[in-house]
Amino acid sequence: MSSKFTQAEKQRAIEKYSDNIQYSARYSDDTHEYRHVTLPKQLVKFLPPGIATEDEWRGCGIRQSAGWEMYLRHEPEPHILMFKRDKDYDAKHPPQ
Repeated sequence: MSSKFTQAEKQRAIEKYSDNIQYSARYSDDTHEYRHVTLPKQLVKFLPPGIATEDEWRGCGIRQSAGWEMYLRHEPEPHILMFKRDKDYDAKHPPQ
């Protein structure tokens, strides 16, 4: 998170806009499943440029099951984040 924002400002923005986060349906190839997440533009400023860590994207209100990693940010529209995980992730990691 940029130091120009306080944790309280970030938290207020997440509370206000997190219900507007849009999650695509999952799609896959032979090895991975994918999805994209569209953040409200008001939340993008709390992510660093480029690829965010799991703690960073979850810290901006993105909620999805385990195993997802951000691998790309759609440069023309930096509020669209691309995620992937192993296609058989759930089978390899059953709930405890």
